[in-house]
Amino acid sequence: MANHKSAKKRMRQEAKRRIHNRFYKKTTRTSIKQLRDMTEKEDAEKFLPKVISMIDRLAKRNTWHKNKASNLKGKLMRHVGSL
Repeated sequence: MANHKSAKKRMRQEAKRRIHNRFYKKTTRTSIKQLRDMTEKEDAEKFLPKVISMIDRLAKRNTWHKNKASNLKGKLMRHVGSL
């Protein structure tokens, strides 16, 4: 258990950040799944920039590693291109 005032504050901040990160990660994963389930190329091409933006945002904030984000974006672009 935290004894110092700063350690207690750090715990509060981490708890808040964890909930925030969990929400954005889950939202992005759901969007990726929706994109992979699409069969119409036109719809997928419209939705792809939104998903890529979400992935980039997670990578910028170090929630996801930049290489993971890059790999995901490449796979999604190949998927949309093959529709």
